[in-house]
Amino acid sequence: MRVLIVEDHRELARTVATGLRRDGMAVDLAFDGEQALEEAAVHDYDVIVLDRDLPRIHGDTVCAELTRNGARARVLMLTAASTIADRVDGLGLGADDYLAKPFAFAELIARVRALARRAQPAVPPVLARGDLSLIPAQRVASRGGRRLDLSPKELAVLELLLAAQGAVVSSEELLERAWDQSADPFTNTVKVTVSRLRRKLGEPPVIETVPHAGYRI
Repeated sequence: MRVLIVEDHRELARTVATGLRRDGMAVDLAFDGEQALEEAAVHDYDVIVLDRDLPRIHGDTVCAELTRNGARARVLMLTAASTIADRVDGLGLGADDYLAKPFAFAELIARVRALARRAQPAVPPVLARGDLSLIPAQRVASRGGRRLDLSPKELAVLELLLAAQGAVVSSEELLERAWDQSADPFTNTVKVTVSRLRRKLGEPPVIETVPHAGYRI
């Protein structure tokens, strides 16, 4: 899952990003509305956590622009403005959810994951194929009833492959959706991560390499 945090308070933005990354998400940062729209035009985010009071371009305008452009990403407004009128205004601009500051971090994570499940195409709460299953919200994967010890990136790759329901997922898409903007596009990190994941999933092999196309389960 790839998330964009749009927050001009840089320390808060980095704190939120660190917490979401620990929960296995790929997270990018934008510190003003203009940068947010630029990042959203380049990357296919699942969720955008959007502060309302932003410099350069106001968060309301950013939200309305994302809606007008048909962005797939779900928008969670994260802001100090917490009156009923504020929430109504934000939702009316196209936001999918609204969370007032200060907030409980566990609730933020739960709301981000809930929004991601409503992205297009929708992701079910339990992903399964054969004897392999994953509960994304709990970060729990198992095969044949045996819990798997997977790293956050391995879980992210497994989630994308299972969500594809047998379709091929390219290395480029895995890099785009499971890694953030700091990832080197010329790295072999996807190949290495898939190789480690294969070993941990055990026998018989379930991840198939499709030459010149990508991977599928």
